[in-house]
Amino acid sequence: MTEQSGDFDLVNSFIGGDESAFNKIVLKYQQKIYWHARRMTGNHLDADEIVQEVLMVLYEKLKDFQFKSSLYTWIYRITATRSINFLRKKNLKQYFSFEDQEAKSIRSSEDIVRDIETKEKLERREKALLKIPAKQREVFIMRSFNELSYEEISEITGKSIGGLKANYFHAMKKIMELMK
Repeated sequence: MTEQSGDFDLVNSFIGGDESAFNKIVLKYQQKIYWHARRMTGNHLDADEIVQEVLMVLYEKLKDFQFKSSLYTWIYRITATRSINFLRKKNLKQYFSFEDQEAKSIRSSEDIVRDIETKEKLERREKALLKIPAKQREVFIMRSFNELSYEEISEITGKSIGGLKANYFHAMKKIMELMK
């Protein structure tokens, strides 16, 4: 049984009322959703929030899924969109925020804990990833971490392969400069 037919069976079981089929889908894809969101946001708590949001969308919209793409591609598209929307909202909140200095120091403490948990090289890469534009970051993550082809990324994002290659090139260039 191929992955596509296995996913098809799970989706149809869920539509037919089998709640355990949804749990199987969650078990199969939850880590992939988490790691994409984590790489996009650079933060465990933000990634968890995005995972919960994606799973709620899946639960509500799975009955409408028509297998025009693979289930993984569809889930990935939802995760990528939710991650970018989350970052936009977060940036707007930070821009219009009038937080006091104490709240900012708490955020710094969280960053210190994260630094302790990761190796120096990984930390630099994560920081570099967060400094590049979200669209470039998305393509870089899909290509480098998830090893998706440009064709798969194009299917997920709806962007042209040429544009994706340009975004990936610019992301690589910026990350290499920031890592120096």
